[in-house]
Amino acid sequence: MSLQLGDTVPNFTQQTTEGEINFYDWAGNNWVILFSHPADYTPVCTTELGRVATLKPDFAQRGAKVIALSVDGVASHQGWISDINETQNTTINYPIIADEDKSVSDLYGMIHPKANAKVTVRTVFIIDPNKTLRLTLTYPPSTGRNFNEILRVLDSLQLTDNYSVATPVDWESGEDVVVSPAISTEAAKQTFPKGVTEIKPYLRMTPQPNK
Repeated sequence: MSLQLGDTVPNFTQQTTEGEINFYDWAGNNWVILFSHPADYTPVCTTELGRVATLKPDFAQRGAKVIALSVDGVASHQGWISDINETQNTTINYPIIADEDKSVSDLYGMIHPKANAKVTVRTVFIIDPNKTLRLTLTYPPSTGRNFNEILRVLDSLQLTDNYSVATPVDWESGEDVVVSPAISTEAAKQTFPKGVTEIKPYLRMTPQPNK
């Protein structure tokens, strides 16, 4: 199965380090960050899991829950968590799915046979409260993921879902945003009272409307 942006992500029931979960029930009305790992006790992923633990309050402020996946079992996950807590000076505070049968990996298209048919690839999924897939980022095993970027994208998605804007290159929360091409400049001036700067007829900027 190959999930595409806009698809409704499939539900599943699976064991995790926090007990059995039904994914839809666990997610509730929250945004979800689901990120996969090829196996336990892998060095790059050890640093990533620790980093996400420290960032969990930042995700929570945005109404987002985090959950990881690895193809090993719960007992293995628990041993790995001890290593992560020790080496990354943190405490894992979110569930890790035990996908031993690779059923979730297959559902979400996490196996890329041309890369390695035996392990999941390192993909991040951003899923909105309607269970719609909004972003995927797939990394090679040698490159650690940038979870500040995941937070940045989450900020952008939540902003642009509520206002007729887009976010430009390298945008960070609080910076100017792009007015939607669907709105005329005159209408934009009414919609965005903080002001509209027309750089080109198709490129108009306005201060972030919710800041």
